[in-house]
Amino acid sequence: MFQSRDEVRQVYLTVWRKLKQNELLESMEALIAAVIEIHPEYHALLEDGVAVAQNDFTPEQGQTNPFLHMGMHIALREQADSNRPPGIKPLYQKLIARKGRHEAEHAMMECLGQVLWQAQRDTTEPDQLAYLDCLKKI
Repeated sequence: MFQSRDEVRQVYLTVWRKLKQNELLESMEALIAAVIEIHPEYHALLEDGVAVAQNDFTPEQGQTNPFLHMGMHIALREQADSNRPPGIKPLYQKLIARKGRHEAEHAMMECLGQVLWQAQRDTTEPDQLAYLDCLKKI
């Protein structure tokens, strides 16, 4: 099911509220919470609730989109857990062993972002082989 930008951002805000109130989290919420916890620089933004959810976070404004950034962490963790694309799990584990989880994911985001940008530009599916090749070069 496709979610709008506002719906996705609301999920983050809900997880943040639940995290602060020590409420029980569903499995996906727990994954989101783990990513939120390693990004204390975004905690104040999440406190702003609706105001932050409506911000565009454009590069022209010199801003990093915290929802996109955290979403990429989540995507990488889900890719590794499911080993999709095939072969990513051992690459992920190798990078974590070398760099630590957070830094490994940041390095991997460069490859993921590049492959997604190229797919969007060319209106094609992301090139899994190019993605894996990029990851191998880290």
